[in-house]
Order: sequence, then structure tokens, then C-alpha cells
Amino acid sequence: MLSRLTRTGVSALVTTSLIAMPVVTANACTSVLLPAKDGGFVYGRTLEFGLQLESQIIVVPRGITVTGTGPEGAIGQGGLAWTTKYAATGTNALGLAMILDGVNERGLSGGLFNFPGYADFQKVPLGKGDRSIASFEILTWILTSFATVEEVKAALPTIYVSAVKVKTFNDMVPPIHVSVHDASGKSLVIEYTDGGTLHMYDNPAHVLTNAPDFPFHLKNLSQYQYVTANVLPPLKVGTVGLSAASSGDGMNGLPGGFLAPARFVRAFFAQANAPVPATSAEAVGLSFHIMNAFDLPPGSIGTSASAGGEGGGVSGYETTEWIAASDMKNLRYYVRTYENPTIQVIDLAKAAKDLKAIKYIPLDRKPTMKELTP
Repeated sequence: MLSRLTRTGVSALVTTSLIAMPVVTANACTSVLLPAKDGGFVYGRTLEFGLQLESQIIVVPRGITVTGTGPEGAIGQGGLAWTTKYAATGTNALGLAMILDGVNERGLSGGLFNFPGYADFQKVPLGKGDRSIASFEILTWILTSFATVEEVKAALPTIYVSAVKVKTFNDMVPPIHVSVHDASGKSLVIEYTDGGTLHMYDNPAHVLTNAPDFPFHLKNLSQYQYVTANVLPPLKVGTVGLSAASSGDGMNGLPGGFLAPARFVRAFFAQANAPVPATSAEAVGLSFHIMNAFDLPPGSIGTSASAGGEGGGVSGYETTEWIAASDMKNLRYYVRTYENPTIQVIDLAKAAKDLKAIKYIPLDRKPTMKELTP
């Protein structure tokens, strides 16, 4: 557990971390976890990138054999082989048989988030390739194998997660860290850094963005103790009371911009102050409203092919490719895309019933327009 720190101590730590951290540019995925009064939870996130990931819906049935990618780098060959215990659905990327973001039939949900400049995966010992998977396969293995955060924490140290280059990812290693949430509301952040050291952090904030590492974000959050959704009393200047010019004065001082630490703070307070809906089905709508605040205006974040893993190593700008919400109680996965703001949904129980092989479902890119002209 991270110890409590004074505001002065936190500021010093944050400043030191900023000086020491690798120089990286922007990447802009953001996620939250919302509770409902019926005991359910909804995990919502945005996916921003420069390289078009061409995500589809993927459905992985229970009871099939999946083979991970070994250190030699042949996708789906030479790695850990496992039989899927749970069906799962979500989005994939780049045509790969992998879950980038999704939920399984026990309500375990999560996503991969870009983590360039920090991600550093494990070296697989000679002869241990069959105990390894590639970085981009972590969530697929987790969602098809486990029901709870505690199960994930117990199992992760038993395998190797290696750095495998992906041709369709500009022949780079996907530099990711992982957010996982279970049906009880527990949250976990998984990061491999510093020569492949595995870090598993319990996540009391239930929020994740991108780099820096998770401990930095939690320490940075402590600097915003003054933020509140409540109306503040007028400032007394002598005998004069000075009121704010409009409502929202309690949130004045939240960090702006698109940097991951700023988004982490804004996402935490949006989540923490959100009303608790009666049902998780209602929380899905709330999730999309919250994630709207992190939808990137095209052109606001530029990417460079020479900047490494940012934006997938292409020049251009990041877009919010899609926004998704996992109803962890009703096992329904919702998504809307950059091209199509109409929310599309898949029911995992129905989709996985009698399924014998991995199934891919294209996302409709054409928006539905309702004519209102009388």
C-alpha cells in the first residue's frame, strides 16, 4: 500500500519523477469504473491512436484451445497453450486474434492501454517458450482464464510476457499496460517495466490512462485535495464577499490538456462525483456521457513516425477510434466508433452460445440518421 504523504512531500516526489521520466509525446486512452445500486459495475474507456487499429468485435468461446506467441515471434505459435475456461467478447486490433478491450462471462473486464517509454517485457529463458505469451495477448489470456482480480494476481507470476514485434504495428512491440476490473468492483493495474519486472497494483482510483506508471498517477492525484463538486462560499476580502462568476467553482483548478496525468485526474473526479444509477444498464449511458469529455477533437494531438510507440509510429494525429462500455452484470459490450456515433452492442451470453471457434463481427461504420423533417 502506498503510504500517506504530505502535500509538500507529494509535490517533491512528483517533480522528481517528472525530471527522471522518459521523454514521451501524447497518447490518450482513458478509462473509469462506475457502480450501480443493483450491485453491478460498468467499465468505460476511450481508445485513441494515430495508427488505425481497424477494430472489430471479437467473441472467444469457452472450451477452445488458444496458443500464444512464443519468443520467436510467429503470431499464435510457440507460446503458452491454454483451454479457454470462460467466453469473452470485446474489440480486437489489426486483424489479430486478441482482445484489446472487453468482458468475460464472469464479469471480469479490462483493456490494454498504450505505455510507451515505460513498458519493458520479460526475457523468456531457453526452453520456456511454452510458458510465454506476447504483450498484446495478456488480456486475451486473462479474460478467457479467470473470474476475479485475485485469480489474475495469483497466476500472472507463473508465465512470461515477452516483447514480440507485430508487422501490422509498424513492426514494433506493442508497449502496453493493463487495467482489470472484476464483478465485485476490485481493480488492478498490470505493468512490466525495468527489465521485465512485473508490477501488480491494486487500483483504488478505478481509473487508468497512459504513461507515466501507475504509482506516479496516484501520487499526483493527491495534489488535488481541494477539488469538490460542491458550491464554494464567497471569498471574503475585508467586508466584501466575492462569488464565482458561474457554477462549477469547486472544480476550478482541475488540470486541462490531453496529457495522461491530467486526464487521470479529470477522469477520477468525474467518476467519483457521478450519481450512482439504479441499474448497471443505466450506468452504461452515464459511462458514455463521462467518456464524451475525453473524446479527442481531430487534430488536437499530432503524432510522429520518429517518436517510437506513440500513436503506433505513424505521422498524423490521434483520433478517438471508439468509446466502449462493458456492463459487467448483464454481460453486454457497447461500442461507438469515430465514424458512427450510434451505439452498437453485443450480448455475450447470446453471442457465445454454441460457438465453437473465435468469431469476428465488423463494426458498422455508417451512422444511422433519423429524418425528422415533417
